[in-house]
This record gives sequence, structure tokens and C-alpha cells, in this order.
Amino acid sequence: MTQSMEVDREILEAQDKVAEKTQIYVPYNILPLDPDSANQAIMKYPEIQAAVVALRNTRGLPWPKDHKKKKDDDILDWLQAMFGFQKDNVANQREHLILLLANVHIRRFPKPDQPPKLDDQALTEVMKKLFKNYKKWCKFLDRKSSLWLPTIQQEVQQRKLLYMGLYLLIWGEAANLRFMPECLCYIYHHMAFELYGMLAGNVSPMTGENVKPAYGGEEEAFLTKVVTPIYLVIAKEAERSKRGRSKHSQWRNYDDLNEYFWSADCFRLGWPMRADADFFHFPAERVQYEKTEESKPPYQDRWVGKANFVEIRSFWHIFRSFDRMWSFFILSLQAMIIVAWNGSGDPAAVFKPDVFKKVLSIFITAAILKLGQAVLDVILSWKAQWSMSNYVKLRYILKVVSAAAWVIVLPVTYAYTWENPPGFAQTIKSWFGNGSKSPSLFILAVVIYLSPNMLAALLFLFPSVRRFLEGSHYKVVMFMMWWSQPRLYVGRGMHESTRALFKYTLFWVLLIITKLAFSYYIEIKPLVDPTKAIMSAHVSNFQWHEFFPQAKNNIGVVIAVWAPVILVYFMDTQIWYAIFSTLFGGIYGAFRRLGEIRTLGMLRSRFDTLPRVFNQCLIPDDKTERKKKGFFSRNYDAKIPTDKEIVEARFAQLWNTIISSFREEDLISNREMNLLLVPYWANQELEDIIQWPPFLLASKIPIALDMAKDSYGNDRELRKRIETDIYMSCAIRECYAQFSLIMKVLVQGQRERKVIEDIFAEVDKHIQAKTLIGEFKMSALPSLYNLFVELIKYLLDNNPDDRDKVVILFQDMLEVVTRDIMEDQLSSLVDSIHGGSGNDGITPLDQQYQLFASAGAITFPVVEVQLEAWQEKIKRLDLLLTTKESAMDVPSNLEARRRISFFSNSLFMEMPAAPKVRNMLSFSVLTPYYTEEVLFSLKDLESQNEDGVSILFYLQKIFPDEWTNFLERMGCTSEEQLRTSDELEENLRLWASYRGQTLTKTVRGMMYYRKALELQAFLDMAKREDLMEGYKAVELKTEEHLRGDRSLLAQCQAVADMKFTYVVSCQQYGIDKRSGHQRAHDILRLMTTYPSVRVAFIDEVEEPSKDMDKKINQKVYYSTLVKAALPKSIDSSEPVQNLDQVIYRIKLPGPAILGEGKPENQNHAIMFTRGEGLQTIDMNQDNYMEEALKMRNLLQEFLKKEDGVRCPTILGLREHIFTGSVSSLAWFMSNQETSFVTIGQRLLANPLKVRFHYGHPDVFDRLFHLTRGGVSKASKVINLSEDIFAGFNSTLREGNVTHHEYIQVGKGRDVGLNQISMFEAKIANGNGEQTLSRDIYRLGHRFDFFRMLSCYFTTIGFYFSTLITVLTVYVFLYGRLYLVLSGLEKELSAQPGIRDNKPLQVALASQSFVQIGFLMALPMLMEIGLERGFRTALSDFVLMQLQLAPVFFTFSLGTKTHYYGRTLLHGGAKYRATGRGFVVFHAKFADNYRMYSRSHFVKGFELMILLLVYEIFGQSYRGAVAYILITISMWFMVGTWLFAPFLFNPSGFEWQKIVDDWTDWNKWIGNQGGIGVPPEKSWESWWEEEQEHLHHSGKRGIVAEILLALRFFIYQYGLVYHLTITKHTKSVLVYGVSWLVIFLILFVMKTISVGRRKFSADFQLVFRLIKGLIFLTFVSILVTLIALPHMTIRDIIVCILAFMPTGWGMLLIAQACRPLVVRAGIWGSVRTLARGYEIIMGLLLFTPVAFLAWFPFVSEFQTRMLFNQAFSRGLQISRILGGQRKDKDRSSNSK
Repeated sequence: MTQSMEVDREILEAQDKVAEKTQIYVPYNILPLDPDSANQAIMKYPEIQAAVVALRNTRGLPWPKDHKKKKDDDILDWLQAMFGFQKDNVANQREHLILLLANVHIRRFPKPDQPPKLDDQALTEVMKKLFKNYKKWCKFLDRKSSLWLPTIQQEVQQRKLLYMGLYLLIWGEAANLRFMPECLCYIYHHMAFELYGMLAGNVSPMTGENVKPAYGGEEEAFLTKVVTPIYLVIAKEAERSKRGRSKHSQWRNYDDLNEYFWSADCFRLGWPMRADADFFHFPAERVQYEKTEESKPPYQDRWVGKANFVEIRSFWHIFRSFDRMWSFFILSLQAMIIVAWNGSGDPAAVFKPDVFKKVLSIFITAAILKLGQAVLDVILSWKAQWSMSNYVKLRYILKVVSAAAWVIVLPVTYAYTWENPPGFAQTIKSWFGNGSKSPSLFILAVVIYLSPNMLAALLFLFPSVRRFLEGSHYKVVMFMMWWSQPRLYVGRGMHESTRALFKYTLFWVLLIITKLAFSYYIEIKPLVDPTKAIMSAHVSNFQWHEFFPQAKNNIGVVIAVWAPVILVYFMDTQIWYAIFSTLFGGIYGAFRRLGEIRTLGMLRSRFDTLPRVFNQCLIPDDKTERKKKGFFSRNYDAKIPTDKEIVEARFAQLWNTIISSFREEDLISNREMNLLLVPYWANQELEDIIQWPPFLLASKIPIALDMAKDSYGNDRELRKRIETDIYMSCAIRECYAQFSLIMKVLVQGQRERKVIEDIFAEVDKHIQAKTLIGEFKMSALPSLYNLFVELIKYLLDNNPDDRDKVVILFQDMLEVVTRDIMEDQLSSLVDSIHGGSGNDGITPLDQQYQLFASAGAITFPVVEVQLEAWQEKIKRLDLLLTTKESAMDVPSNLEARRRISFFSNSLFMEMPAAPKVRNMLSFSVLTPYYTEEVLFSLKDLESQNEDGVSILFYLQKIFPDEWTNFLERMGCTSEEQLRTSDELEENLRLWASYRGQTLTKTVRGMMYYRKALELQAFLDMAKREDLMEGYKAVELKTEEHLRGDRSLLAQCQAVADMKFTYVVSCQQYGIDKRSGHQRAHDILRLMTTYPSVRVAFIDEVEEPSKDMDKKINQKVYYSTLVKAALPKSIDSSEPVQNLDQVIYRIKLPGPAILGEGKPENQNHAIMFTRGEGLQTIDMNQDNYMEEALKMRNLLQEFLKKEDGVRCPTILGLREHIFTGSVSSLAWFMSNQETSFVTIGQRLLANPLKVRFHYGHPDVFDRLFHLTRGGVSKASKVINLSEDIFAGFNSTLREGNVTHHEYIQVGKGRDVGLNQISMFEAKIANGNGEQTLSRDIYRLGHRFDFFRMLSCYFTTIGFYFSTLITVLTVYVFLYGRLYLVLSGLEKELSAQPGIRDNKPLQVALASQSFVQIGFLMALPMLMEIGLERGFRTALSDFVLMQLQLAPVFFTFSLGTKTHYYGRTLLHGGAKYRATGRGFVVFHAKFADNYRMYSRSHFVKGFELMILLLVYEIFGQSYRGAVAYILITISMWFMVGTWLFAPFLFNPSGFEWQKIVDDWTDWNKWIGNQGGIGVPPEKSWESWWEEEQEHLHHSGKRGIVAEILLALRFFIYQYGLVYHLTITKHTKSVLVYGVSWLVIFLILFVMKTISVGRRKFSADFQLVFRLIKGLIFLTFVSILVTLIALPHMTIRDIIVCILAFMPTGWGMLLIAQACRPLVVRAGIWGSVRTLARGYEIIMGLLLFTPVAFLAWFPFVSEFQTRMLFNQAFSRGLQISRILGGQRKDKDRSSNSK
């Protein structure tokens, strides 16, 4: 009985144990914290043990009563028990905190000797970083921080860990609240206070018990009670934004909600938070009380509204954010015009009293501008008034009042400075009484007016003072600062050091002086005289009905002449910026040693310095201090290598790793790889010979042989020739040494050895005496060489059957040496060969001993201990001896050349010294991924487009050499062989995917970081003998004892784990996995290939509701992290299952994606990242092995203070655009991008100090950004370009963004015109939204004047300038239209202002400069010149012109302008998915039409009509060169905007395609729209969608639209008077009659369409008769008009030109007033009219294209221009093949 009881007990115990173990053995991320894993390599690190021990110190913590204590509970478990955090959140943050502390601790103690105890200073350092923002927030709101430390020293560490743990746990579970850092501060403030209360044992006054947290206890309490209520507010506001369609002012975005916590009012929320607090209220609950004063509701029931700022769609934002700049330009313009107008126009005239007095009037303008700014501020902030404090409101009111006062005071005092005042001063005097003049009053007023500016200028010189003032909390200072700018939490103390200030000030002062001088002398001064002449001329004879014939001074003409010039005046700073930035960027680049090694030749010449530089840059010095370097010189000899062999071994390791990675990527062939490798196995026998890679030594031996053969015994001469070439002497010495070595190994027989040793001794003796050539005969050397080469071949094969041949070879060699070379030097030797010592007499021949023939004389085949090393040696010798042709072109692949030369070059640049891997900063990489390609499937690769071109074919044509290398690596000869096994097919898919823009490519690239770290850790830790064996050997060895955790490899991997994590955030992975999508399989495969990749995703699960009453399932969302589950045993026979393991599942308060997708996706995964740096990588990027080696150097930059002000918070990297080879468009795009990410950003970071974050490869200071809102902003629409806002945010919060040129990351860009246009549209939309954003407003106001200029011209200014460029053309042409049609041009044609207007030509030339992409081309040329040589740059430039780059740039100008302008007027910005595929397909005509109709075609037609009217009626300078030049750029613009999409469309001029396109377009235009019909299928749906932005535009937008549409009515008004019929009358009636005609035509059309619907069935005949009558009437009217008043063909054309725009204008107005039109019931007619217009436009576009397609050569030319030649050839061939295939198919079908 008892026995069975015991058994049962045992079973139960065992069961308990199993349950315990399953709890313990949870899948872990990086640190296995369960007790059984303590012997894993990573857990053996004393630093990690120290952190774990410190966390497990739970002494004195009051646990709740019902808590079951476990063995190793730690501080975080206690926090979980008290505050109710989630279990997985606790596990995640535990690992996070341990790794953070361990990494900081390691850095402080390079040598771990003491027992593990967590260092206090390491703890303090992390704590300081973590709480810097929180403490600042407390100080700003004047609250005491909740971080109270205990007095007892022993408890301090525990308390700090508690505070840090609490913050991280809050942050880890905050979900979308992470975007609101100050909201987190608020939550933390209260919870930390509760924590302090519990530890201090405080007693609650209400209950008399110990204090408990307000929200706490049960699991998920924090999530449900703290996070969810605030989350619901965000979600509800996001819902009210109607997916970003409603106006920004109607809903609160993340920024508004966060800024609620910037005022002390936020404490009204209370803790526990009050459900009725104003924060939680919505406008729906707001009743319209505001009308009556008395019944105002109690304060808290009102919607809080926007905080501090309202984003309102308006162009005024550009003026409001950068008011100082615009004021400066306006005042300068005014001053220049006054100076030019009065007197001789010499600028010195300013000092004449009269002129000076007039110039002083700029202060009056300044006051008016100030008033405008103040009023604008009030209008634009109106909607934020609810959340404003009274101080801010008071400030706004006072600003307006004071500005208005100055607007009165300054003009009045100014009027009294004159004796006989000019016009406007006279009127003022007449109002205020004519007193005597008193100039001093005005001067006094100006001085008082300027006093704030003077103070600001003084402070400008001392940035440190400004920093102090802005951060200070003294009341006086705060009052002063309050008047200058409202007190805000961000944007304080952003000023740089004095040195930086001096640099960018110098840059801008030079630029502004140049610009103003240019404007004055070239644009303004020459315009003054013509203007005076025009104003004095009198015109009475108008050609139209002039409404104001009495107007003075021809003011219309003056405006028409000046407007374009003034527009260009405001725009051309952008051109000057491009010029200056090119110059400065180039100079900076040269100083940073860019392009020192840009060709292989340069690399060869400097290769001998590489090992030294390698060791200097990439290998940590044992003494970390390195001498400071001089500015120009790099003293490489500062570090004498302690052990030359070790230096070489390390160099060999790193160099060979890089070369092998090239081979794996198929950039080089096997032969090239062998030529590039350095020997792995250090060769002890070759003491002082450096073994260079064979590609340097190739062909040196054969050349040396020839030299020796022809030297005729002249020893010194030959020696000199050989020693001049360092590589040749190395090769000779190495070959000789190796030769003797091989002999020693092979020859084992006693006598033979003696003979060989004697020979070598003799030769060595002569070498020492330098008499080798004189004594020996060299002409026989080649035959010895040939024999030796033969021997090497046998050794390579190592085949036992060849033994006899080898013996014969040896005998021949001996023969040659003794008989031919040494001739009679060795008589004794010869004797000994012939077997006797001479005194025995001559031995008979038959007994003669044959050398080398006996059994043991030669060891062959070789059985070496280190066979691999021996083989490597022989292989190398073979290469040295036999590579005849020069290896000048190794590697031949262009990409490999670029990478190798950039890498070598970067080693000569300034970079921080490398720390050991264990001491480096740890970092993570985060890649957001949605649904792009992961890996191409075979189907993707083989499916052909309509031309029969498949992706695979395309890739083989574009990368032919890489394809052959790939086949060689696979051991196949053709593509068919690849299909024989699954593994080969897999490799084929990978090969193709690595050449696309796929996730696989990105992951492979990022995992190079880990590979590099493992290798570097090995080089750091390895002992000497390990080093000599090499990393390869370690990898081989570990296969055997993988179990041994102390093995070197395990340690290397542990270090790599500690320092690097890679998280890919695959938002949809959970959904894909459930649906069994191929994507999920591919992602899983990635995880198994790279076990340290982690995938984070948002898991949606339906769970039964907690309430029993509700039977519905609710959706629950989890943030989940998974890793690949490794197979249990290594050698089990079961099939390996690839599964993933969930590591953490953290419940979210709701759906994670509330704002823009990508930042939300990043934000949900950011809590799984580790380390101190965080690199954000997009999934169109790539990385390289050699660049990954420099990562630890780069991270050291975080510790450097630049200019002593602040450490960097974002490190910018350069990118290399790898998609340039695809097509000519991709090439333009990649050049443009490359110049932006190199020369552009280099200048932005230094000297201008305004580099923000432009997307991808930047490395963030992770702790800095965690506590300040993450690495991007996510509000819908306003943060469309989420990346740059991270930069804005960082800068506003006193961060510092730098840029580093010595490391690069690859990046893909869009390759087809439609994708590029979509990308540019997205960027332009994003810039439109930035213009409205609070960030730009704050930067514009908080930067000093010059930094503000840099900020403007490098962000939204660029887009505004392109807008002005296009506007200039419009303004110029409409001005000309006015002059031509009114007849003023004819009357004034003698005037120089009309006739030969130089300034106008200059202005339009500047415009065309911008238009053809000059702004882009300049920096591009400079950068290519720097990095690849100026000759290359020039030839590239010419090539680009030939491939029609200006057409592309002009076209993209239209894209930018359209989308930027539309965003500012109407909104409608959205993320456009461009697709990252290859563009080898033809876009249909209808597609192009849909895409560009509004942005380009309509505008192109409008400009065309303007130019035509001008052609027909313009008189002025026919035939003048200037006219042709001016209009040529405009005609070019028209042609480009109308036809570029067809020009850049692959096979756009093929007849068959054209025919298909036409039928497709007809079908599209004719289709009925309706619900559910997509825009691609029907014109009506598309047309409705095109006007969608007007629905959400608001009144301002619609009024603007209508005003803009009015311009189309000018044509009709002007042209009607130019018909032959109306020649002689100028009455208004003519215009009236023309409207009658229009209405008549519309009426007839309407009746016909109504008639067709009503009568065509019943009264068919009658209806036909009526139609016929109408037609006859029309013809007869036409005939009579031509017969009687002599109407000409020209008149008909003019009529069309007059009436077409009118109809279009009416259409636009009808669309804008759509609700009214629909109510009036004529929407159908509007639609019909619109369709008519679209058909006409389509025809006009289609006809020329179809006409050109008639000629076959056009298509040829286009393909040649679009694609690089290789592909063009391939395409032609494949078309022919395709044709054959079709024929075959047909014939087989017919059978």
C-alpha cells in the first residue's frame, strides 16, 4: 500500500517539476535567464551576472500578501505585482535593462577582474540619460521630480533600479502613447511618487492602511486602467480625422495631445485620472452655448481643442514661419528700387541726404509687415484659443496693438522729416496739421523700434548666453523671453557653439551679398529707365474695350514687366544656394579625403600602406589613447606594430573575409577571388617577405625572367630595375623562397638532399655577394621555369600515377641547373652526382646511381599534416608563375571596383579609433516591412511581360558577369542545369532576389553586422596560435565540439549577441501565417537562415468577451516577437521542421495603426530593440561586409562632443543608390539622389547645422529618442514624411545631427517614370504638409536668422522655389497676353522696356536654369567629380544630356509644383506605394493619361494656347534672338509636359502597342461610372475621384479655386476684338454677343442630348430631320460669315482659341461649386462637357505619338536611349526569338 502511495507521490512531484520547468524554460530572446542556462557563454560574462544579481536584490520590498514568491524573484517582479504590468512586458524589459547596464558597465571597466558587482557610475550614467527629459519636464512645470533617493547608501542602487525599471515598464506597455513623451512623464511622475510612498511605508490618511498604487494589483491593470483611456482618446481623434480627410483644425493629433501635458493645467487630470476631465472630452458633447455669455458651461466640459498651434491650409504659413527672411528680402528690394530710381543708380547714392531719407521709409514697411505677422498669428491660432493660457492670449493681443501703434507712429514722424514732402507724406501732414520739420523725432522712433532687434543681434554673438537665458527659470528672464516668443517646452537652447555660428554666418553673408549685388545690377537697375519711359508714354488707341482709359502711368504694363522679375528676385536665392553649396560641399569633401582612391590603379599604388591603415582603423589598440593627428598629415607611424606577424594575420583575416563576401555575392569569379586573396595560413618560413595578394604580383615573374634573360650579366642594372618595383622584388623573393621550400619538402633521399642543399648554398652565396648574374648564365632560366611550372601542375593534381613523370622532371631540372646555368661551377657536385668521391676510379656505367629514382628519394604524392595550407601555397605559387596577362582589370565587375575603392579610401578618412567589440556601444537595427517582396518565386522570375521579357532574362542581361559567376559558383554550365535540384532552384531565386529590392537582400545586408562582429571579436580575443591558424580554422574546429560553451566561437557569438540585435517589424506576418501566404514561409526561411533575426508583428486574435452577458467575440491585439525555433537535436533522422517560437506577446490597448503606417509599425516594434544605438533601415536597402566592419568606429561618434556643446543624437550615413544601372531614368534619379545624400547632407550637417533625418541609414541615440517620442512622428497626413519629423524633433529637443562619410549603406530607388513621379508626388505632398506643421514654424522662429535661412532653403523653400519657377512662366505669359490683346504692346513697341528688356531675359534665363534641372546638376557634377574624377563627371554630364535628362527634370518640376501647391490649397496628401519592382513594362496610354492629366497635360495645353496667341498677335521683337531664346525654354516646357510620359515609356512607339492603347483608351472614356467601378475601368469614376480634394477643401480652398479659374475668361474677352468681323468696333456689346454665342452652342448641344433620350425611339424621323436642319443652319451661318464680312481661316482658329478656355473655366467653377450645380440639376451636362474636353485632349496627345510610331526607327532610337546598350541588344534578340516561338505555336496548333 505504502509503496503505491510513494509511487503516486513521486509521479505528482515529477509532474510539479515538469510544470515548474515549463515555466522556467520559456523561449528566450538573447539572455537565457533560467537557472539551468547559467553555463551558456553569454551568461558567463561577469557584467551580465552583476546586472542580474543587482536586479535580484529585493531586500526590504513590501510584497503583497497573496504573492507566491519564486526562487529568483527580482525587482521587476515586485513592480509587476504592485502595479499590474503584463508578464511578457516584464520579461522583455528585464532583458533590456540587464543588457543596457551590462554594456555600460563593460565600457567603464575594460578588464574584468573583480567579482561581479554592478558599478554605481554605470548605473548613474544610464539613469541620467533615461530621466533627462523627465527632470527637464518637472523643472519646466515647476514641480518637484518624484525621484527621491534614500539616505542609506546600501539602498541607493536598489532604488535607482526600481525607478529605471518602472519607467521602462511603463514605456514598454505604453503602445501608441510612446509618441507622447510628456504624457509618459505625467504617468511616470505619479507612479514613481506612489512607489516612493510604498517604500517609505506611508499611511493613507483615508483608510489608515499602507499606501497602495491607484491602479494596481491584478494582471493587466496598468494596460486597462492607465493606457487604454488615453489610447481611446487618440483613437477617437484619429477617427474624427476621417483617415486624414477632415481639416487638421478639427481633430487633435499626437502632438496636440502630447502638448496638453506641456502646461501645468495637465495636473487637473488628477491621479487616479478623472473620467470627466477636459482631456477626455470631444466636440460632439459641446453644445452651442457660446452665443450667450451667461449660460457658458463649466470649463471642464469643453473640448480642449488644438494645443499651441493649428495647422491650417494656407500659403500664408510660408510667410508666417519664416517672416524674418521675407521681411529682409522685401525691405532689401524696396531699398534697392529706391536707390536705383533716384539719382544715377549708383549704390553710393544712398549717402545723399534725399535718397537716404527715402531709403529710411523701409522702417515703415517693416512696421506694416510686423502688423501683418501679428494679425496672421491671431487668425491662424484662433482655433487653439481654448487651450491657450491667458498669458499667451495677452501676448497675441499686445503684439497686434503695439504693431498697429508703430504703423501709425513711424509714418507720422517720417512725414515731419521733410520740408516739401513727397505725395504720401503730404497727405499725412495735412491730417495732422502742417508743423515745422523735426527729423530727430523719426530717428528716435526708429531707434526705439529697433531696440529689441539690437538686443537680439547682441545675443546672436553669444550663443551660450542665449542658451542659458532660454533654459533659465528666473521670472525676469522668463518675462523677457515671453515677449520675444511664447514659452514652449521644446525649441529652447538649440544654439550652436560660436565656432559653428561663425561658419554658417560666413556662408550666408557671402551668399546674400552675391545675390543682392546680382539682383541690383542685373535685374533692378537696368529696369528703372525703361519703366520711367513707359510711365511717361501716353496710349489712347486700345485694341479692346478698355474699362479704365484714364488710368495714369500705364500701370498694367509696368506690372506685366516687373512681375516676373520680382518673382525671380524672391526665387533666385535658391539658385545661389545651389552654386554655393556645390562649392563649399566640394571643398569640404576634398578636405575629408573623398575620392583619394577612386580607381584600381590608385588602389594598387597605395596597397602597400593598406595593412597598416587597416590595423589602425579597424583593429583596437591595446592602449586606447591614440595620438592626436595633424590636420593634413596622418602620422601612420604613431603605432609601431608590436608583432608584425599578428598585424599581417589580422589584415589577412579581414581582407579575405571581404573578398569572400564578394565571391558569395557573385561579384567576382573564382579566378579573381584567388588573385585577390591574401594567404590565410601565415607562412613561418618566409620571415621577412610580405605576401601580397596575387593580383598585385601577377605577371611580375614572367617579366622578370625576360629581364634576367636579356641582362647579359649586368647585375647592378637588373637589380636596380627590379627594386624600383616593390611588388616585383617581393614576387621574386617569394618564389625563390617557396621553390627552395618545396624542394626541401619533396626531396627526402640522403644524397639527393646533399646535392640540393649544395646548389642552394652556392646560389645564396652569390646572392649575398651580389654576383649572381655575372657568375651564372641566365639565358637558360626560362627552361628551368617551364620545368618548375610543370612540377607545380603535378603537385596541384597530387596524383600517385604521375610519380615517374615527377622523377624525370627532377632529373631534367638538375641537368638544366648544373649543365646550363652553373656551367662548371660545381665540379665536386658533379662528381658526387656520378656516384663516387673520385679516388675510387670510375664506376662502370651499369652501376651508376640514378638520382631521384630510388624509392624514398622523393615524397610524392604529398601527405602533409596541414594539407589545406600546403594546397593554398601551391595554388598561390601557380598563380604567381603562370598569370601572364596583367591583372590590371581584377576585379572586372564595376560594382566590386566601386566598393573596394570606396572601402580602401574610407580607411584614410578621419574616423574614431575602434574599441574592442566588448567595449563598443551596443546597437540594434529596425526594419519596418509591410507587404513588399520577400523573395522572388520562380513564377515571378519566369512570367513574361507582353514583350516576352521575364525578370530573370532581364537580370541576366543587366548583370551578365554576375550571372556567369553565379553559374560557376553553382558548378553549372547553363540555366537548364539549375533546374535539376531544389537546392539549385532555391539558389537561383536567391540570386535574383539579391538583385531586386527585396527583404531578403536587406536582411542579408544587415546580418553582415553580426558576421563582422563575430570576426572582430575573434581577432580581439584570439591567442597568438589561434590567430595564426585563422578564423576559418576556428569555425572548422567548432563543428566538432559545438557543445563546449567555452569554445572560442561560442564566446564570439555571445559577444555579438550582446552588442547587436536585428528586429524586422513585419506588421502582417500573423495574418499571412494564418492564411498560409507564401510571404510568411519566406520570412520564416529568413529566420532559420539567420537565427539571430527577430520578427515583430501585430497579432489580431478574437477572444470571447470578458462580460458574460455579451456573446460577441472581441478583437484583441498583441505585439509579438518571434524567433526561429532551432531543431532539438543536431543529427536526428527526423525531418527538420521550421517553426517559429513566440518570445514575447504584449497585449495592446487596441489596433496599433492609428496614424501613418510606417511610423506606427516602427513604434510597435521599437520596444523589442536593445542597445544604445538604433539604426533605422528601410526594406529597399542593402549593406556590405566591408562597411559592417566600420560600425564600431561609427558608434564611437556618440561619445564625441562636437564643438563642445552637445553629443550627436543622430549619426547620418551616406548612401549608395544601387538601382542606377536599370534604365536611363533610374540613372538620373540615382545621380540626383546620390548628390543629395552625399554633398547635400555633408553641407547641411556642417557648416549649416540643419541636417535633419531623411530616412534610412541614420543611427539614432536610442535612449535619447526613447524618452522623447521615438524615431518618427505618426500623426495622419501631417507627418506624411515621417522621417524628417524625427530630425525636427531631435533638433528642437536640443539634439545634434551629424553626417559621416566614411561608411555607406546601399539603397534602391524607383526606376520607371510613373514610379518616380509617384515618389516625387509623395515627397512634394509631404513638404506641403511640413509647411503647415508646428515643427517648421518653431524651427523658423527659434533658429537664429542664418540657420533659419539654411532651414528654409533646404526643406520647404526648395519646393516653394520650384513653384515660383513655374509661376514665373505663367505670370510672364499672362502679362504678355494682356499687352498683346489690349494693343499696348503695339503702341509701346518702340519702348526699350517692351522691346529689348535685358532684366526680363535674365529673369527668364534664371527660371529656365531651374527648369532644366540646373540646381540638381551642379552638386551632382561636383560629387561625381570628387569621387570619380572630373573627366568622368563631364562625360557623364554629356551622356545625360544625350539621354534627355533636361526633359526628365523639366517634367519632374511639374510634378513637384502640382502636388506641393495642391497640398497647400486643398490637402489630399497621401502615402503613395510606388512598388519596388523592375520596370520593363509598357504603361498604357490611358494609365499615363490618368496619372498626368491634371498635373501636366492640362497645364501644358494652357501654356501652349498662351504661346500660340502670343505667336499670332505679338508684334514686339520678331526675329530677335532674345525672343527665340525666351520662348524656346517655354515651348520646351510645353513639349516636355505633354509628351515626356510617352517618350520615357518602354516600347512607347511600337505600332502594335499604339493600336492596343487606342482601343483601351476608347473603352475607358466610354464606360459608365457608378458605385464600385474603379477609376481604372471608367472615365466617370476617375473624374469623380480627381475632384475629391475639393470636397474636403473648405471655403478658402474653393474660393481660391474659383479665382484661379477666372484666368480662363481673359482669352475670350481679348480675342473677340481681334476677329476680322469686329475690327472696327470696341464696344462692350461685342463681348456680350460672344457670350450669347456660347450659350447658344451649349443650348443646342443640350437639346440634342435631351432629344436623343426622349424622342429617338418614337419620333425618330422628326429627330433626324431636326438634327439635319441644325447642321444645315450651322453650315449656312459659316458660309454667310465667310462671304459677307470676309471671315478668314485665322478667325476660325482664333474663335477656337477664344472659346475653348472659356468652357474649361466654366467647368472648373462648376466643379468647385458642385453642390449648387447638382441642386440646379445640370451636373449631367457638366459631365458631358468634361468628357468632350478629355476626348479632345486625348486626341491631341495621341496623334503625334501615333504619327511617330509609323516610323520603325523611332522605336529603335527610344529603346537605345532608355536602356543601356546590353539590354537593348538582348531585347531585340529576344523579340526575334519571341516571334519564332509564336510561329511555332501557331504551326503546332494548326496541325
